[in-house]
Amino acid sequence: MTRGILQVYLGAAPGVGKTFSMLEEGRRLLDADLDVVVGLVETHGRAETARLTEGLELFPRRSVGHRGVTLDELDLDGLIARHPDWALVDELAHTNAPGSAHEKRWQDVEDLLDAGINVISTVNIQHIESLNDVVQSITGVTQRETIPDSVLRSADQIEVVDLTPEALRTRLAGGHIYPAGTIDAALSNYFRLGNLTALRELALLWLADEVDVALQAYRNEHGIRGKWEARERVVVALPGGTEGETLIRRGARIAARTSGGQLLAVHVSSSDGLAESDPGALDTQRSLVERLGGTYHQVIGDNTPTALVDFARGVNATQLVIGVSRRSRLTTFLTGQGIGQTVIRASGDIDVHIVSHASAGTLQLPTTGGALTVRRRAVGFALALIGLPLLTWILSGFRSSESLPSDVLAFQLLVVVVALIGGIWPAVTAAVIAGLLLDFFFVNPLYTVTIADPLHLLALVIFLVIAVLVSLVVDQAASRSRSAKRSAAEAETLATVAGSIIRGENAVEALANRMLEIFGMASVIVSYDGERLFEAGASTATGDEKRTVVELGDNGSVVLTGRDLQASDRRILNAFVSQIEAALVQQELRTAASGIRPLEEADRLRTALLAAVGHDLRTPLSSATAAVSSLRSTDVSWSDRDREDLLQTAEVSLHRLADLVNDLLDASRLQAGVLPISLGRVGLDEIVPLALDELKVPLDRVKVDVSAELPEAFCDAVLLQRVIVNLVANAVRYSPADAPLFITASSFGERLELRVIDRGPGIPPAKLAEAFQPFQRLGDTDNTTGVGLGLALSNGFMEAMGGSLEAEDTPGGGLTMVVTLPTSGPLPAPEPSNEVPLRRES
Repeated sequence: MTRGILQVYLGAAPGVGKTFSMLEEGRRLLDADLDVVVGLVETHGRAETARLTEGLELFPRRSVGHRGVTLDELDLDGLIARHPDWALVDELAHTNAPGSAHEKRWQDVEDLLDAGINVISTVNIQHIESLNDVVQSITGVTQRETIPDSVLRSADQIEVVDLTPEALRTRLAGGHIYPAGTIDAALSNYFRLGNLTALRELALLWLADEVDVALQAYRNEHGIRGKWEARERVVVALPGGTEGETLIRRGARIAARTSGGQLLAVHVSSSDGLAESDPGALDTQRSLVERLGGTYHQVIGDNTPTALVDFARGVNATQLVIGVSRRSRLTTFLTGQGIGQTVIRASGDIDVHIVSHASAGTLQLPTTGGALTVRRRAVGFALALIGLPLLTWILSGFRSSESLPSDVLAFQLLVVVVALIGGIWPAVTAAVIAGLLLDFFFVNPLYTVTIADPLHLLALVIFLVIAVLVSLVVDQAASRSRSAKRSAAEAETLATVAGSIIRGENAVEALANRMLEIFGMASVIVSYDGERLFEAGASTATGDEKRTVVELGDNGSVVLTGRDLQASDRRILNAFVSQIEAALVQQELRTAASGIRPLEEADRLRTALLAAVGHDLRTPLSSATAAVSSLRSTDVSWSDRDREDLLQTAEVSLHRLADLVNDLLDASRLQAGVLPISLGRVGLDEIVPLALDELKVPLDRVKVDVSAELPEAFCDAVLLQRVIVNLVANAVRYSPADAPLFITASSFGERLELRVIDRGPGIPPAKLAEAFQPFQRLGDTDNTTGVGLGLALSNGFMEAMGGSLEAEDTPGGGLTMVVTLPTSGPLPAPEPSNEVPLRRES
């Protein structure tokens, strides 16, 4: 019997539309005149999903009793007997009720496939076995229902049902995923924006890996060797030395530029087994690659460039990172092009990055002393010393009385060639030697240094003059070329330094490090006002090293230790020092500005405080004064009921004044950066009832779900109670009278979350940040709401205790305030209170 086809819709989280897509596909197959049966579908009360089942055959479920509860499960035997063309079976990772034929639903699906029935199913990324621990670290929720990776990998078709996290949260808030009343703390935590983004990336990358495996199998099957840029694959060639770490980190940065980039490190060993690498360095680099999420490979090959390119093509690489050759210039000159040039020629469509490193030497500015390089002068001298005797030997065989002009021109040509290569001194040397050889072997009388004909003497002089003039032209051209290169290098250096500062790097540090590299110094020390600001390079200097000291303004200096700097280096060195001076001035200005900001903030708060106090003290103070004055008046005879009302008005006003003063004192403590707190372990099931008793909230207005089995919070009980009182009071004020409040609590790892959920109008997203600032009422202007310090104080209290306070939209409408507290921490010393410094509130 032919095995059935398995098609799976994979999602990052509940509510992305997996079941919806499965039912749509079922309807499409039904329209194609295929026999389609809904074996089992979970609508979770979603009307849109339920409507899609209309017109499809719903196969009856099998009822299973367990501990007095009746559970509906897939009727496996009945569905096999029905034997449709396609069966729709939702939630592949579901755990069956005890007494079922199999423990897991995916095992039921396996039986359906073995029976030749095609199956369409759904699964979330958190249910894949290999990703279970990753999902747990992201969401804090352990998934107990999982399926083996092999089951999902064996599917004939896997399709990701994708939905942006923002759209998914909008669906959740609108009640389109779960009914509003069933949204508990754990579910709200799971649907956080960061969690959904990470789960979405996890789902897409998992499917990308599966596609990559299929792509590689297809390429191998069809013998495809060319590069297919489905994703960035960066291969780092490890030469076996310490520079490998630099290359690996550079490759990792290249791979990280694109999502899903892959890093591979490879070392080529010779087939004769003779190791030219450092095993310890390679082992360290293997660990580094694995920590960076890459893989390490080792291949054998006699030709290193060929082996590298073959490996890169074999893994479908798009980038190849190699290091600058460690060989000296003389070795490169004598042996020809190195591995880098060979790899570039053979790489074809693979991009090659050649990375500099410490083992290759530091790139320095070209020197202006000496127009031509030592190698060119050495080659010129060698050509003169070897070429002239060889030319003399050749021309001697054709010597005659008429051959002298051609002999002179031949020697002249060789001297010009020497001048072009080696410059003035090899050319002058060649001209003198050539003149002597011409006089001795070709000018009568032969084999003497005597010149009988004055014209011959004139010819030799002209011969020398031409050689000198040509060599001077060559030397000047080389000098100008060197100056141009140096100017370009200086410009590039200054541009790099400016760029590093603009990108936000520490200016003094960036400048000092660049000076160390450019001038090839052993160390650079920047001091100012008697303080060493920064030191780069070796911390100590030997007695043989030279020191260059440059003044830094009136109170500082820059000390470079290493070699003697040439006069041409001083110009760019002064530019560096000027940049450091400017950076220090800017740093002083920033320091002064940062000192002014707290004063400005304090002044702003004082102004707002005075305005708020002037407004909010007036009403309760006026009410209390009026009530007391009325009671003291003898002009009116008050009844007992009137007297009681006046006393109550005075009492309420005075209580209001006391609360206002307490809030202002707490605000001033927060602003000053200290607050007396007493940390300890407290049960939320104890604090929440105390807060509700203080508010005297009717029992029918609030529903509490705070388990006594939750871990204790590490906090200040008094401050936490004040936070809860403030949050519940706000929720009661803004929620409709017929809509109860919810207070729920849950634990995630080493933290507790307490949620105060209301069904009020909520806070617009643009106003959320303002809600936690002092003196904000968000449009509420009645005279009983205080100076707008409630949420600001609550937020400050939570930060003082090491927790946090956040606002979220309530699914279905409203506002949810989330209090997050640690469950562990060091107990304080047994003192009445501690002055704990706080971060200054803005």
